[in-house]
Amino acid sequence: MRTKWIAAAVALAFTQASLADTPTKSADDPRIAAILSSLAKVRTIESVALSPDGRQLAWAVKTDGKPVIEIADAQGQHAHRITASKGCSETSVAWAADSRHLAFLSDCAGSAPGVEEGKQNDIYTVDTGTRAAPVRLTHLTGYVSGLEWRADGKQLGFLYVPNATRRASATAAAKPQLGEVGVEGIEVQQVASVDAAGGDVHVLTPAGLHVYEFSFSADGARIAYVAAEPPGDNNWWVAKLYVQPSTEGGKGDVVVDTATLSGPLKGLQVAVPRFSPDGSRIAFIGGLMSDQGSTGGDIWTVPATGGAAPVDVTPDIHTTPAWLTWTANDALLVGEHTGGSSRVSRYALPAEGVATATRLFDLPMTIGDGRLSMSLSLDAKATKAAFVGSSFDKAYEVQVATLAAAHAPVAVTSFNAALKPSWGKAESISWTFEGHEVQGWLLYPAHYNPKKHYGMIVSVHGGPAAAVTPRWPGVGYGGAPLSALGYFVFMPNPRGSYGQGAAFVQANRKDFGYGDMRDILAGVDTIEKNHPVDDKRLGLTGWSYGGFMTMFGVTQTNRFRAAVAGAGISNWQSYYGQNLIDQWMTPYFGASVYDDPAVYAKSSAINFIKQVKTPTLIVVGERDAETPAPQSFEFWHALRAQNVPTSLVVYPGEGHGFARDENRRDVLARALAWFDRYLPASGN
Repeated sequence: MRTKWIAAAVALAFTQASLADTPTKSADDPRIAAILSSLAKVRTIESVALSPDGRQLAWAVKTDGKPVIEIADAQGQHAHRITASKGCSETSVAWAADSRHLAFLSDCAGSAPGVEEGKQNDIYTVDTGTRAAPVRLTHLTGYVSGLEWRADGKQLGFLYVPNATRRASATAAAKPQLGEVGVEGIEVQQVASVDAAGGDVHVLTPAGLHVYEFSFSADGARIAYVAAEPPGDNNWWVAKLYVQPSTEGGKGDVVVDTATLSGPLKGLQVAVPRFSPDGSRIAFIGGLMSDQGSTGGDIWTVPATGGAAPVDVTPDIHTTPAWLTWTANDALLVGEHTGGSSRVSRYALPAEGVATATRLFDLPMTIGDGRLSMSLSLDAKATKAAFVGSSFDKAYEVQVATLAAAHAPVAVTSFNAALKPSWGKAESISWTFEGHEVQGWLLYPAHYNPKKHYGMIVSVHGGPAAAVTPRWPGVGYGGAPLSALGYFVFMPNPRGSYGQGAAFVQANRKDFGYGDMRDILAGVDTIEKNHPVDDKRLGLTGWSYGGFMTMFGVTQTNRFRAAVAGAGISNWQSYYGQNLIDQWMTPYFGASVYDDPAVYAKSSAINFIKQVKTPTLIVVGERDAETPAPQSFEFWHALRAQNVPTSLVVYPGEGHGFARDENRRDVLARALAWFDRYLPASGN
């Protein structure tokens, strides 16, 4: 969601926000300072990879403030660094098929500024059998990601944006929209390759296509990729699936174009394309997705040569697949959302007909190996899997699962074993409403006393096509720190969320803020029947779509006594004209704002602003490319006009996902202080 806005207006918003009548920041409050300090202690694990022979693990773990790479055996023992460099950032581990050569990204040699004030990343390899020093393969000048070995170990493929000024993501801070907008300064991401021995970088995909993700065929001769014409931030929602030879200057053939289809996939999104081992088919995830990278849908297959419509092999399932890989020509391993948890399943996939799932394990945690949402790193025989997992009560650790016996995963690291949550216990809450089975997570207040009544803050996730699964929070905005301050925190997965099947994901189309809010309020009622929640002390918050739900929610009910809206949308009509990623909106609203303005007006908080009584703090990044700052300015201005207590804070240089730790801490401190002021946490 990118936009152009007038710099003077943003500067005015920031100035006026700093002059707000009500102080909103209490970072020196000892309770808030303690929460922030606790969150800062976690050691995140950026990526993990299991060697194809299943005997070694490699991971990138935060050490002295930056991720560094270590190698250990498959039990996590005998871990050691592979470089002696100090102050470098090392990420994106990937094993070659020989289980000896490891590739990774490092900024150790990068002296020139890279994207987002970092250094330039390059590709390195190391022969782990000799413990020789890593070898630098590239001398890049741009953004690099998506590192993948070709099966023969002779080449590495990757995504590359030459001369990039930012990450290739709409969540990154937007470039200033200057010159001829939409024409000048366009940055294009392509698939590139480099020989494992080093040498020139070869660009494989056409210059006129922005590639979002790719994969090699088993023989390395072809690549499948999802791509669209630039600009990349806008056009992911209309991207097509291509196949081409994995050689420089190749031409991609369109295998799936959802705009030309009839049936349930028409006009929707595709992601995670993977060749079958024999190269005859491609499996992918297809469905309604609101954000690139937040993947979810049914599993579809299509002949790798094209010429036929894709087939939904998982119709009517009540889970949401997010990642897949072939383990045989007739079998897939799948990571999927299920009712607020993560599931790993095997799917038997015949040549014709639907797939049949066998659940291997469910985990009340967030999982992934650092590549894609819910991705796993497997050995060559697909008998073991490695990934990073965290939950509300356990911080990040490398987990290893034995798939053949469907054993529950075991943590093989103890980077964060000493950390204990400063928030309360977690409970999964389920309720039935308007024909939907709905689920959410409830965090109890820290130091919970069942004889007391507590305030409760409802925290709505972004997306809307996403889901709350248990995870350990970092320094930044989220629900767990609110629990640490003494509140119940309710994190629902209402209609529109992943985890209950495609129909549930699509149930809020043309209905933003209505059915999903009714689901949420029904969940609040369910909780209040069995928990000591004071209905007179309810709060509402969220970021992105959750920020919209907060802005819209306080216009629809006065049940909430305090609110914090992060990076929200107050006026869908003006938003459509401001942002440069309007492609995502038509699948949800059914038409452009010019063809059906009423459906946009129906869900615009600004049209109901006279009904707001709730004190609301509003926060946003100055260069937010997804939910532009003028949306927050408009809502803040309207609340001021209604004499509703409010404050707007615009963070200079920040995008949709804040890049600077000091700003992440500041947002959290302000939000905690706001709720502390307007919504006392507990009482008799």
